[in-house]
Amino acid sequence: MNDKFIIPLNGLTAGENHFSWQTGKEFFDSFENSEILDAHLDTDVRIEKSGRYIGVDCDVRGEVKVECDRCLDELELPVDVEIMLSVKYGNEESSDEPQEGEREVLFVPEDSAELDMRQIIYDYVCLSLPMQRVHEDGECNPDTMKYYGAEVTEISEENEGENPFSALKSLFK
Repeated sequence: MNDKFIIPLNGLTAGENHFSWQTGKEFFDSFENSEILDAHLDTDVRIEKSGRYIGVDCDVRGEVKVECDRCLDELELPVDVEIMLSVKYGNEESSDEPQEGEREVLFVPEDSAELDMRQIIYDYVCLSLPMQRVHEDGECNPDTMKYYGAEVTEISEENEGENPFSALKSLFK
């Protein structure tokens, strides 16, 4: 396992602590994500520790490459994610959804000495991507797009008896 995204909770000094990482294709490959073809992300983490309070502010910025849903060529999408967490010790699960601008509460076991940010970063980046991933109008591969709006070809009269779909021919007229 990669220790790069591990934050040592017991080793944090009081006050503000900083971490930064660069995330690439191998990060998403480790999650067996085949949708993200490549990535160039900068992750900056600021941790405020005061007594038992630990606040984590994480900014993930950069771009990922995915397949265009329309033409299947590579499509570069910007990523700009802000993650705001409050780390609490215990096994409680919060039933309240965080409101806009509020911190999400993350519970870690009492005996945990570290916080693994891998899954958190992965989840937030994947959730930030749009559901429909397509190029801007006119930017799709023209060779593929010529088939995108192709008309349904007519069934020839001579093969009509052999074709089980010939009964559906009238639906296309």
